[in-house]
Amino acid sequence: MRVAVAGAGYFARFHHEAWRRMADAGEVDVVGLCDRDRDRAEAGAKRLGTTVVDDDFETMLDAAQPDLVDIVTPPPTHAAFVRAAVRRDIAVICQKPFTPCLADAERLLADVGAAGGRVFVHENFRFQPWYRVLKTLVDDGAIGEPYQVCFRLRPGDGQGPDAYLERQPYFQSMPRFLVHETAIHLIDTFRYLFGEITSVYAQLDRLNPVIAGEDAGIVLFDFACGARGVFDGNRLSDHAADNRRLTLGEMCIEGAAGTLTLDGYGTIRQRRFGSNDREIVDYAWNDIGYAGDCVYQTNRHVVEHLVSGAPVSNEATAYLVNLRIEEAVYRSAERGAKIDVDEIPTATGGIE
Repeated sequence: MRVAVAGAGYFARFHHEAWRRMADAGEVDVVGLCDRDRDRAEAGAKRLGTTVVDDDFETMLDAAQPDLVDIVTPPPTHAAFVRAAVRRDIAVICQKPFTPCLADAERLLADVGAAGGRVFVHENFRFQPWYRVLKTLVDDGAIGEPYQVCFRLRPGDGQGPDAYLERQPYFQSMPRFLVHETAIHLIDTFRYLFGEITSVYAQLDRLNPVIAGEDAGIVLFDFACGARGVFDGNRLSDHAADNRRLTLGEMCIEGAAGTLTLDGYGTIRQRRFGSNDREIVDYAWNDIGYAGDCVYQTNRHVVEHLVSGAPVSNEATAYLVNLRIEEAVYRSAERGAKIDVDEIPTATGGIE
């Protein structure tokens, strides 16, 4: 499979490393790279081992002629880049945030569907090794009937006037930040663990005045299975970890038969109901790339689907559910009321 990459910024380096490993293993052929910063593009091309490099996306696509393009650029570029790739019958992996809002995503995917395109969202949290293990434990009955899941997001990178500038400076200007950029990961993870979300109640706040959007908040989720979820996010506070970007925080899953916890080191502990002992769950994972090698696992998941028809879990049409839940969160915060996800309308009108 011929793969091209758009983007050579901070997070793109994890994608470059993943594709280079797959290329070295003979699984893909990396055929092109673009970035609006030509010097950065040249450096990224060396990492990827490709000679086709450009600062223009469409020029790069025409020169490289890939089967699949991985879009790892700032969110405002996504819709135009996806459309350009689909017009050329190129499959797409697109980083999140997918589009600025739900309506934009629906219009974009209507165009993709009309053109017969294939688009996948790089939602990588569900591919982090600790969540794969937690999913197996929950499904195997380790906690019995599930009661609730809680995640405390505490990356500690949001304090002061220079917050986010070193890695992803556009974070400061995003009008919707904590939920749109970060909590969306946990929305997807909660659904992965417990199934569909039916309603939400949210309180959001901005603690750092230099940024445009919210950076703290608490969101309550109701699941169709009867369980509840809590997202407790604060980007200014931190948690115990050698690398606070490994898990970004801590999780607790509770049920009738016991409790599972995840800490900032990727350690999972199980406590059975009625016991005071917490047993460490032994599992293997690779401490390379980003967050347990989840970028590599996400990319490979898509390639295996496209090559062999293996099941896929991150197609963009399915991802629309996450965006509807996100919209419900913002409406709840605005109205100070609980919002049913079914209340969020689909986009109407013509296709742009």
